[in-house]
Amino acid sequence: MMGRILQNRRSLTPELPSHQRKTSGEQPGEQTSKLNPLKTFPAILTAALLLVAALSCIDTHPDSPAVEYDYSDSLEYGDLARTYRVHLPEAYDGTTDLPLVLVFHGGGGTGRGMIRLTHLDRIADQEGFIVAFPDGYERRWADGRGTTPPELAGIDDAGFVSALIDKLAAELTVDLHQVYATGISNGGFLCQRLACELSDRIAAIATVAATMPYDLASECQPNESVSVMFMFGTDDPLVPWEGGELTVGARGRILSVDAAVVKWVEINGCATTPTVTYEPDAADDGTRVRREAYAGGKGGTEVVLYVIEDGGHTWPGGWQYLPERIIGKTSRDIDASEIIWDFFRNHPKS
Repeated sequence: MMGRILQNRRSLTPELPSHQRKTSGEQPGEQTSKLNPLKTFPAILTAALLLVAALSCIDTHPDSPAVEYDYSDSLEYGDLARTYRVHLPEAYDGTTDLPLVLVFHGGGGTGRGMIRLTHLDRIADQEGFIVAFPDGYERRWADGRGTTPPELAGIDDAGFVSALIDKLAAELTVDLHQVYATGISNGGFLCQRLACELSDRIAAIATVAATMPYDLASECQPNESVSVMFMFGTDDPLVPWEGGELTVGARGRILSVDAAVVKWVEINGCATTPTVTYEPDAADDGTRVRREAYAGGKGGTEVVLYVIEDGGHTWPGGWQYLPERIIGKTSRDIDASEIIWDFFRNHPKS
């Protein structure tokens, strides 16, 4: 299905420069002389041929209507109009099923802001996947801590995400074996909840600057295995490595990074001893990146932890959205978005 096919909003007829819109010496309000058809016909024919050539260059899909590659939309769910943005890769033609990546902002953020933070739209163009950036209720997500404003208002964000997958799959050509979720902070906690409650729909998740809500961990019994990645800074001033009771934002109790990793290793049946490697110290920015991979899980699943040594509450390789004194360092040794996509494409649903 083609999906989001719109009329081209720009006129395809090229506009002449202002100095070509009147004859030489013509002044505003003057009457132009009557044109001789025999003299003007060759010029008209030449212009027509040039227009045809221009149109053939403009239309990259000449056999189909224009596609809107970036758009905003909404979904009615739970008596609310839930909004989101979608980016289609440049290669999208409506005939091939493509992976879908859902990207969830942190508390107080927006879907639009995640485009700038992650540049996943550019990676989608390079790699050929669809990416959606939903907006939370009052800029927050019901992430499983039980303390966020959406949870206190009775918002069902797991249900909303499931409905959004349905809507996008109906409108676009989505490979339902390759639906993934990633997010930062509040959005990262939500991804943990989605892996627990929508394991039949989500193939893999990647959480940045988030662990696992304590109450969610005690209830998490996914029907299917889900590959899980954590990316976490050891000097995160907002969500501490050690877990416990958060003291900022919506607060709530969370697992430590180590306990969250162990939880998913147990759920997926992965090897309990990781393979540990270091990424090159390419940026020399005061951070180092250590990778710990727990392989051999059910259905080919894997649990991977990227430890950003001396990193903060940030998206590695992304936008430093607040000063370092508030959120800590953004590591430039890796591009989190590229690593996350590589993890996703290697862990589709079996």
